[in-house]
Amino acid sequence: MDIKAKIEELVEKVKNDKDFAEEFKADPVKAVEKAVGVDLPDDQISKVVDGIKAKVTVDGLKDKIGGLFGKKD
Repeated sequence: MDIKAKIEELVEKVKNDKDFAEEFKADPVKAVEKAVGVDLPDDQISKVVDGIKAKVTVDGLKDKIGGLFGKKD
């Protein structure tokens, strides 16, 4: 499994799927395991969850900053 590609896929799912975003917020490990369809060891899932959280946070900040300057990418 390409972890980086899976993180990108799940970041988009968090951004675009309200139900998945709520599941992820409530229990990120369970949500990722369900989306991936594989029961992975907790340390691997934790890395994916951390990657998703970081990317969603960074993307959200970029949107907010762009909005402050009247520009969004």
